[in-house]
Amino acid sequence: MAQEIERKFLVNIDKVDLPEQGLIICQGYIQTADKTTVRIRIMGDKAFLTLKGETRGISRSEFEYEIPVTDARQMLDELCKGPVIDKTRYLITHKAHLWELDIFTGDNKGLVIAEVELDSEDEQPELPDWITEEVSGDKRYYNSNLLTHPFKNW
Repeated sequence: MAQEIERKFLVNIDKVDLPEQGLIICQGYIQTADKTTVRIRIMGDKAFLTLKGETRGISRSEFEYEIPVTDARQMLDELCKGPVIDKTRYLITHKAHLWELDIFTGDNKGLVIAEVELDSEDEQPELPDWITEEVSGDKRYYNSNLLTHPFKNW
């Protein structure tokens, strides 16, 4: 089974030396009856359908499949209820880990989150100096929750 193990952190953007290029991401969610998350994401010139299981600690099952961008646009328009998440992602290598730093726009403007994927739950990555606070277990920061409770309303 595919598994995602990641930690999530808030960022002091003033301390980050951003790469020149970021990747624009637009994503929406298809409503489910249980705790499964179904995400449609357009990332640059590619698109993905992702299914994620319930989070347990910092782990959950994850299955991701590349799909045609035209299909993803149609799914976002027809199947995803409500708004979408818009953000720009920057990939930053720090020590032995690749960090995904997301700068949100739209209703979540002002929110900056960094995620790091790990090989095990007890792995301790060296944190960059631009990390301010861990929010891995805080459901407010789940992208699927940012749709219904956007950062601008906090």
